[in-house]
Amino acid sequence: MNILYLAWKNVIKNPLNLLMSVILFGLGVGLISFLLLFNSQLKEKFDKNLADIDLVVGAKGSPLQMILCSMYHIDNPTGNIPIKNAAPLLREPHPLIKQAVPLSLGDSYKSYRIVGTNHEILGLYGATVAEGDLWKNDFEVTLGHTVAQESGLKLGDKFVSSHGFADDADLAHDHAAFMVKGILAPTGSVIDQLILTNTASIWLVHEHQGEENEGAATHEEDHHHHDHGEDHIHDNSNADLLAHPEQEITSVLIRYRNKTNFQALNFGRNINENTEMQAASPAIEINRLYSMIGLGTDAIRNLAILIAIVSALSIFISLYKGLRERRYELALMRVMGAHRSGLFALVILEGLILAGIGFAVGSLVSHLGMHWAAGFLKQDFRYSFTGWKWLHEEWYILGASLVLGLIASLLPAIQAARTDINKTLSEK
Repeated sequence: MNILYLAWKNVIKNPLNLLMSVILFGLGVGLISFLLLFNSQLKEKFDKNLADIDLVVGAKGSPLQMILCSMYHIDNPTGNIPIKNAAPLLREPHPLIKQAVPLSLGDSYKSYRIVGTNHEILGLYGATVAEGDLWKNDFEVTLGHTVAQESGLKLGDKFVSSHGFADDADLAHDHAAFMVKGILAPTGSVIDQLILTNTASIWLVHEHQGEENEGAATHEEDHHHHDHGEDHIHDNSNADLLAHPEQEITSVLIRYRNKTNFQALNFGRNINENTEMQAASPAIEINRLYSMIGLGTDAIRNLAILIAIVSALSIFISLYKGLRERRYELALMRVMGAHRSGLFALVILEGLILAGIGFAVGSLVSHLGMHWAAGFLKQDFRYSFTGWKWLHEEWYILGASLVLGLIASLLPAIQAARTDINKTLSEK
């Protein structure tokens, strides 16, 4: 009789023991696998969106909040900074700064953030135009790939923004409509989830918000006025922003000319100590975030390892108990010509099968759980996660699972191989 088939029949003979062992083992494996899936994809998103940015400068507050808002667009701004304060960063050429990209935040459409900036932001993320063109005039926008796909907006469509980052019709700026001029190709980075326009459009929307309502005709006329470029603010370069020192922006994304330059290394600290602005290093803040997340994930991972060890103990008890009940059966197998090594291998296979089933169940549950959680993560943060991704680390989990199954079945297997035929049959 095939030893693998016999081992399988022995495993399923006691459904209750099988269920208890598989549930415990699957829970431990599932937790570890889920943490791997979540952490790897989170790190992938964060690392991809670092975009080789060396420094972010904005209003005083939490540096991590500023990084999450300006680079990952998953938090609120710490405030705004006057252009006159940021002017030294925006003037070209700068001895330390290779590139300075201004950002103005505050409005959204269907929870997708509208970002006032210049065309240089595309270079940070390697973005290119797939349809239409880049924004040029006030109230023209270029959509990220994900925004275009999920909002249904097409070239030439118009829409109104909402104040803040929530999709709230009561906060809509009905007086000024944006027009879609272009759509970007997918990059897999945060720019896919943004609506890009010039900084002047952000200013104009909020200037209108503070005015008295003078009737729909007046607003339409004023909007038409900006569409045709009269008194138009062409701020697709930093030089145009500098002409409006009293206006405000949210932050500036900075790339250094030379990252190892001593002055560059102290540049952020000088800003923090000598200006009303705040500078933060994305790499430092994201590593700090990883360490904070790590405290929680380490605790869960340690719990999962403990559960896996307990489940291995459950497999041991199940096999050992089953061995005592099958002593007569094993003795008969010896009489029929089975070798000690065959009985040893039989019990080892049973332990490996239990561990393999536990791994399969745990892995399936973790991927289904990640798929389920991805919907909430996308709804809250607009970041795409998936449960249908296999990590090479999961092969190590499979190997560790089989090793635990092997260890748990080792003692029962030795006992099975040492079965005393005469004593066992005489007892019967």
